[in-house]
Amino acid sequence: MRIVIAGCGKLGTMLARTLVAEYHDITVIDLDDEALQRVEELDTLPVQGNAVSINTLEEAGVKHADILIATMRGDESNMLCCIAGKKLGAKYTIARIRDPEYLKNMSFVTQELDINYVANPERATAREISRMIRLPFAASGVETFARGLVEMVELRVQGDEPFVGVPLSDIYQRSKSIPRVLFCGVQRGDESIIPKGDFVIRAGDSVFVTADYATITAFLRQSGKDSKTARDAIIIGGSRIAFYLAGLLDEAGVKTKLIELDEDKARRLDELLDNTDVVYGDGTDQDLLLSEGLKNTDAFIALTDRDEENLMAGLYATRVCKGRVIVKNNRISYSQLLGEMGLDTIVSPSQIACNIMLRAVRARSAGEDSGVERMYRIMNGQAEALELIAPAGAGYLGKPLSSLTVDKNSLVAVIVRGNKVIVPFGSDTIEAGDHVVVMTKRSGIVTLDDILKD
Repeated sequence: MRIVIAGCGKLGTMLARTLVAEYHDITVIDLDDEALQRVEELDTLPVQGNAVSINTLEEAGVKHADILIATMRGDESNMLCCIAGKKLGAKYTIARIRDPEYLKNMSFVTQELDINYVANPERATAREISRMIRLPFAASGVETFARGLVEMVELRVQGDEPFVGVPLSDIYQRSKSIPRVLFCGVQRGDESIIPKGDFVIRAGDSVFVTADYATITAFLRQSGKDSKTARDAIIIGGSRIAFYLAGLLDEAGVKTKLIELDEDKARRLDELLDNTDVVYGDGTDQDLLLSEGLKNTDAFIALTDRDEENLMAGLYATRVCKGRVIVKNNRISYSQLLGEMGLDTIVSPSQIACNIMLRAVRARSAGEDSGVERMYRIMNGQAEALELIAPAGAGYLGKPLSSLTVDKNSLVAVIVRGNKVIVPFGSDTIEAGDHVVVMTKRSGIVTLDDILKD
């Protein structure tokens, strides 16, 4: 497909890199020549100019574009770009819009302004952090599928768990008390692995397991992991993510304290967040954190605008806080190093926004045949977890999984039929309308036919 990306900051560059790898024809617009040179190396067509300008959009060939994606810094610029692009002939438009005020009027934005899809990375990041806080402390990451019925969590293996050193196919025969989850991914150093039945987990691995929430919780408990969940939290940084998160934690009954350095911003947040204790001060100051109860808090979340400050505050919190520590950092290439330093839970708004937009692109590229409902890039971006819908008439329907040929770099993790969650055996089948969660190291997957052959 022909795709035009307006803006090549972190998000635009990430999108361009992924979409080029999936063999789309990519044009990138930006005013900054240096930024354009970076994406030109990715085999994209660079166009220098203002993406709100009609002349620039015409030069970029937007009238022939299947999709126009606006990822510039300003919400208004992204909206104007999409409106102009649609008028010039772009078939489908996607805009990054982050302001909470626009969120209140999203139906107007999408319907009256004719913007087809809106991504709000701050809101999506806040939702992901909220899910992490709700899970037991042992889980360092979480993704949800099938309307929240299925969860995929990441665990750091210590070495004393009952599943260590045992082939995956033998785990439930040797220990029948362990609730049945599916081990669907393993990060071992720089290597990302989709495990088969003969795979053996070692100490130091990061493993991804999936099942319903109750089974995951029971599995963690039986594996000797901490099943405690957060009752209170400290957030540093009064960002948009922090604003959204404080509201979500309030709804979940988590007592929240928010520390903000800017006095005016702290005052505004105090007025907007009725049930959040807003503190004016430097959230990276160790003495202030201790005085505000860091040692005894169940969750510490660093959401300042500077990744370096988040990392330093997070590293300090891991030393003195027994609860969960979550840090915002858009440099996903540092994830392994940070994990080795004790920071297992890192969130990247750029990566989350990229996942959201890629899902929309894949759904659009496959047209009515697309079954992509959810998509997450995990294991340092080397693998994807997708939720796909099985359409009527597919050749694999009703056939045992053991009789199907599954792509060697992919794995069927969970089948959801109605409200029933199935961790599949070889004898299980996929039926029309099922929501199927798959793990894959292939890119560009849009339907189950891409990984299953009868």
